[in-house]
Amino acid sequence: MPVTAYDLTGRTAFVTGAASGIGRACAVLLAEAGATVHCADLDTHGLDGTAALIKDAGGTARTHPLDVTDRARLGEAVATCARLDVMAAVAGIMHSSPVLETRDEDLDRVLEVNFKGVLYACQAAARSMLASKTPGSIITMASGAVDTGGAGLLCYGAAKAAVVQLTKTLATEMGPHGIRVNAVAPGWIRTPMTERHDVAAQARTEAFMSRMSPLGRVGDPEDIAHAVLHLASDASAFTTGQILRPNGGVAMPW
Repeated sequence: MPVTAYDLTGRTAFVTGAASGIGRACAVLLAEAGATVHCADLDTHGLDGTAALIKDAGGTARTHPLDVTDRARLGEAVATCARLDVMAAVAGIMHSSPVLETRDEDLDRVLEVNFKGVLYACQAAARSMLASKTPGSIITMASGAVDTGGAGLLCYGAAKAAVVQLTKTLATEMGPHGIRVNAVAPGWIRTPMTERHDVAAQARTEAFMSRMSPLGRVGDPEDIAHAVLHLASDASAFTTGQILRPNGGVAMPW
């Protein structure tokens, strides 16, 4: 496959959670590959920062301040794309609590953002691609938590497991229309969402996660962005319904 398979010139991508972390890295890299990138997030300041990075590098960005749990608003934003080629549904939140201390409101909020928000993005993207008969790529954001589990991860892990099922189901339904649907399941990535206010505790966590990886380090947002670019591009033309695991080798499922 030639390097030009990663060229997204003339294509349009939509990235949720684009204000920081993995979402920002994805938006910037997709723009560097040539795509016009629509960036969506609740954080308007961070959103403007991402758009500035893209424009300063010579790319094209559009911003959409929105909450991914607002199905109508998200659908309206996606509809502004004359033709949508790539959807990267990255937006998500973190929550940790022991099973016996998990409250209804905790579970509801995490499922609302991490599952329903992804579902709404996928629905809007699929409808757009079907309407324009575009053989596009939809990319969801799962997590290494679906492979490894862990104390306190009930809400987060359950939502991400639901994302995996959504990905496989939608891939089956959209395949006949030439639309590919895949998930990325990152390992421990150094982002604002995983940062702790206690610097010493953060260092201990990263040291522990680095020891778990055969590569001896935690990941950076750019590591995940490159996985997303691969799935967005023609280089993955025969890939659908798959879970790509850039996790440093922490989990190696069959």
